[in-house]
Amino acid sequence: METLLWQVEQLPGLLAVSRSGQVRDWDPPTLDRALQWGRYFQHLHGRFRAQPRLRAALGQRLRRGQQGPPLGFGHLGRCPELLGLALLGNRALPPAACHRLLRSLLLPPSGQATPGPCSLGLLARRRAAAQLLPPPPSPAPARPEEPEPEPSLRTEAQLLLSRLQEDAEEEQGPAGVLEHLPGPRVYRVLAALLLEQAGDNAGREGASRAEHREGPRPAAAVLSWLLGDPGRLSAFCRLLPGSLLVALSARYPQLGTPYLHLLTSWGSRLRYDPLRGQWASSRCPSEDELSWEELRERFSCFMRGPAPLREAALASLKNLKLQDGDFEVCGLSVWTDLLLEMAAPL
Repeated sequence: METLLWQVEQLPGLLAVSRSGQVRDWDPPTLDRALQWGRYFQHLHGRFRAQPRLRAALGQRLRRGQQGPPLGFGHLGRCPELLGLALLGNRALPPAACHRLLRSLLLPPSGQATPGPCSLGLLARRRAAAQLLPPPPSPAPARPEEPEPEPSLRTEAQLLLSRLQEDAEEEQGPAGVLEHLPGPRVYRVLAALLLEQAGDNAGREGASRAEHREGPRPAAAVLSWLLGDPGRLSAFCRLLPGSLLVALSARYPQLGTPYLHLLTSWGSRLRYDPLRGQWASSRCPSEDELSWEELRERFSCFMRGPAPLREAALASLKNLKLQDGDFEVCGLSVWTDLLLEMAAPL
């Protein structure tokens, strides 16, 4: 039994290696061995899923010393797909090993069940097929390109998404999973999850009105968790770039207003330095403070965003300028200077 537990404990390390640069030394036989381990873990899931005590023991061993999103017993059953997705997103994988990986995903071993319409298996096959297709011609964008999560973040987001869906009916629900995620990288993973969920929801014809308004259920749980604690929301917004936060605010309107309130709170802490002729943070800046340059760039992202966000940010700046005395000269109100910097009508 101890040998079995030790083997299961290696799964987080296997997934971590599959996302790292170590795979640049993999040849096709090495890749085959990694995929065999994935199928072995899947076999363990099928063998022990009806035995609660063993399930609990295996799940506890999986969570020991993890650095990324937590794994649970259910991930053993999806291990081949999780491993395949991680490797597909890793550009360090050599061509020969990548070809073997594509073949294994598109032509799985005989007797393997056909993946369901919402399964990770189908997602892995689609990603593999997309690798073989030439990229479509890209039309000129009507607005600046929105940020695309890096492959490792997307893989971690898919792993976290499967865990949230698995634990949706548990007593603690998704919040119990999110509470134990390590930071600060987790905020980048959550952003990738929200972006991917928004894209999936937009492409579904049968999505309900509630889903279009609040986001799919996992996304709604993530947003509720973030918005439910000012410290978490502040850390989330402080860590992520302005362009990504505006992209998320465009997809999830319930995020835009709190983010805008945070920006105004951070901006109100700046003080004008007449000797240097510029706005500066306090002498002992904290993590919750922004420099003038960062504040200007984040508001500029709003101005380059969709019309509703642009109008909301502009209205907020004008209202704050009015509260400061409605001055028309530089150095008296940070909001006046922001409007002047962005060439917005006062």
